[in-house]
Amino acid sequence: MFRDSYVGKVVLVTGGAGFIGSHLVDRLIADGAKQVIIVDNLFIGSEDNIVDAVAKGAVFYNEDIEYKESLEYIFDVHNVDVVFNLATKALNYSFVNPANAFTTNVTGTVNLLELQRKGKFKSLCHFSTSEVYGSAIYEPMDEAHPKVPTTTYAAGKAAADLAVESYVNMFNVDAFIVRPFNNYGPRQNHKGYLAGIIPITAWRIHNDIAPEIHGEGNQSRDFIYVSDTVDAVVKLFTVMPVGESVNISTDNQCKVKDLLQKILTHYNYQGELVKKEARGADVLGHNASNEKVKSLIEYNLTPFDVGLANTLDWYQAKFSG
Repeated sequence: MFRDSYVGKVVLVTGGAGFIGSHLVDRLIADGAKQVIIVDNLFIGSEDNIVDAVAKGAVFYNEDIEYKESLEYIFDVHNVDVVFNLATKALNYSFVNPANAFTTNVTGTVNLLELQRKGKFKSLCHFSTSEVYGSAIYEPMDEAHPKVPTTTYAAGKAAADLAVESYVNMFNVDAFIVRPFNNYGPRQNHKGYLAGIIPITAWRIHNDIAPEIHGEGNQSRDFIYVSDTVDAVVKLFTVMPVGESVNISTDNQCKVKDLLQKILTHYNYQGELVKKEARGADVLGHNASNEKVKSLIEYNLTPFDVGLANTLDWYQAKFSG
């Protein structure tokens, strides 16, 4: 079973004021969605990310999908056709509030699935994360790789994936799972302990604060430019088999220490790099297989050095006002 396009449909995006979510919202509007509804509790997301979208007619609700009454109200007001579920709390949050990091991922997803089961919308694209795999047992990691989450954030995401699959099996809902690896690009959060490594390093350098490395920096990540993720997701929408999952990744991985060196070089930073203790439960390696996504769509990837330069230039302009 394949689904109709979201073009001309009412589309709801949870987490739509966030990093990836806001880029997806922009793409959906550009592609001709009838209306885009953004639901975000602004835990990490920002209204700054959706100024253009709202100006073009998107509707924004500052609500939390963990509260089913809030969701039920929105679905009563709007005749939603499609949901893209990106609502979550950042991985680092699980180290300070492990229980809520877990329940956020599970409760919000189950609330959506219950609404879908009751016929409130037709199709669900659920965003998982590469973190559900844990450190690689074999490489490259394909969609059959065991789920071995190392944090409560990842455990909650893995549980949400299982919930989606079970609702497909039990109630024949139209849902599928996309599993992006490590996204980077403009709009990623740079504030506080929930920041991504690229934006926080850029922010520190701009503010004459020494950037940090945790451990030896040998942890590797499969970094993918945010617009490439969004492009893949919208192309997958009509062709992705119901109940299945797909990795969205690149063909390379970069060690954290090498990434930091690229950032320092780009900004011509000559100062020190502060070494901190390695984070507990940190995933060591993420080398993904993207054979499945390549078999389904025309898959375009931005070279890492190009995407990184674009990203660092964007942050430099942002921090310079």
